[in-house]
Amino acid sequence: MYAPPPGKQPGPLSRPAPWRARPTSRGAGTRHDGGGFREHLRLGRKGLAIGIDIGGTKVAAGVVDADGRILREARRATPGSDPRAVEQVIVELVEELGKGHRIWSVGIGAAGWMDLDGGTVLFSPHLAWRNEPLRANLQQLLRRPVLLTNDADAAAWAEWRFGAGQGEDRLVCITLGTGIGGAMVMDGRVERGRFGVAGEFGHQIIMPGGHRCECGNRGCWEQYASGNALGREARILARANSPVAQDLLAAVGGRTEAITGAIVTELALAGDPACRELLEEVGEWLGLGLANLAAALDPGLFVIGGGLCSAGDLLVEPARKAFARNLTGRGFRPAAGIQLAALGPSAGLIGAADLSRVSSRARR
Repeated sequence: MYAPPPGKQPGPLSRPAPWRARPTSRGAGTRHDGGGFREHLRLGRKGLAIGIDIGGTKVAAGVVDADGRILREARRATPGSDPRAVEQVIVELVEELGKGHRIWSVGIGAAGWMDLDGGTVLFSPHLAWRNEPLRANLQQLLRRPVLLTNDADAAAWAEWRFGAGQGEDRLVCITLGTGIGGAMVMDGRVERGRFGVAGEFGHQIIMPGGHRCECGNRGCWEQYASGNALGREARILARANSPVAQDLLAAVGGRTEAITGAIVTELALAGDPACRELLEEVGEWLGLGLANLAAALDPGLFVIGGGLCSAGDLLVEPARKAFARNLTGRGFRPAAGIQLAALGPSAGLIGAADLSRVSSRARR
């Protein structure tokens, strides 16, 4: 590292859902399953929904039942940046997956900022969506209820409903990939903030004057605790021709520019000491950022997902130690748990489908 490692608006619904009421107070540090919320969600929700996760390179879709199980899947390449072409791919996927199934609703998860009503994509980094009225367009084409949500919000909802977040009603989900995504489920609802753009945790400034971030600022968290950060630090080590980086260089045929976070993770899992050290440093930065979030949000649980989490405990154990070391009030307050996500890359489409079912029923 250039710097030393560190030593109410309910989701995408247009009106409040019946489960929004907050629970009664409880003892500090105990997990609470939000039973009333979950019971409400469990009842009367028989039926299938299609979830669609739109990424920069692929569009993944699946038929999802009320228990979060994927019954059928399909994929397409993301068709460039043309909004109309993306809409057509979504229509094709819904028609393909809907054959032989009675589909209640369709949920769309995509990277970007959505308005509070969940009808318009304000901005998407992967696609040419700028104030795009996507929900209205798709409802006209599909003739079904459509929900539009941020992909991180959808993944967090899926983990809360069916994955690692079951049993916790104040959940923060962190997604580690190229950058850092985030979302919150609080008291049975996706918390999106006053303007609908909460959860951009990767852009908290954790090192003033540090690495330049694509967002325009310097020292953002995702510049120190993401897959990109891991790959960058490994390339710096390799370019210095350090003797500890020789196995890393050999793995990429001496081509320093070919070193990525995924390659470093693979070598770390195979036991390479230098790659394990690099991964440990990233884990320490992750733990520091989580301690900052705990001071501000006080969740009961952090769920960590995304491609970088294939490193497992090599990443999470250093994060837990750094979290405990940097948590404000440590030793005199309950501390949030830190767990790996359970649903893998399917979380986004599962969550989008389930949220669409909840949302459409809430509007009846």
